[in-house]
Amino acid sequence: MKEKLTEHAVRLFDEKGFTVTSIQDIVESIGVTKGTFYYYFSSKEELLKEIHMRYIDGLLSKQERVLGDDRKSYMEKLYDIVHLSILDIKEQGASAKVFFREMRHLSKESLDAIEPKRDMYRYNIETLLKEGRKNGDFHEDFDVSIVAFGILGMMNWSYQWYKPDGAKSDQEIARTFVDMVLKGIESE
Repeated sequence: MKEKLTEHAVRLFDEKGFTVTSIQDIVESIGVTKGTFYYYFSSKEELLKEIHMRYIDGLLSKQERVLGDDRKSYMEKLYDIVHLSILDIKEQGASAKVFFREMRHLSKESLDAIEPKRDMYRYNIETLLKEGRKNGDFHEDFDVSIVAFGILGMMNWSYQWYKPDGAKSDQEIARTFVDMVLKGIESE
């Protein structure tokens, strides 16, 4: 039942937004009582925190698998990380939108639990960039933290416009993003 409540809440938060969706809306969508909701969650905000934790934990786990693959170059790992973020938006759909869009509705206490995980995702990208520089895959002349934030900005904002059934595939979008980072758009 907890999973069902979460799934329906994600759909409603995506369609209507967190603030407009009531606990009553969530329980009515499943046909249960508020008592059932409160058995699993103390508040709507706790449910939102649960959605955020599930999303970032899943993303971090996938990122760590990419980073741990010693058969790939740092460039390939960068592509894989960008691709997994786009692919996750495709596969997670509404959960991704809720994760990126509704964070502002979390309490300080919830943010204190989630932000270190979001930061870890960025730190992992920074580490990849630093190691790639040391290895010679990337040139030396760039600010690692700014580039990491730029990569995150490209990936994270794509939930707004990316259409899985659109003209470009998730692989093509990831390749374009990585090419833009690695080669820029300046002519030779």
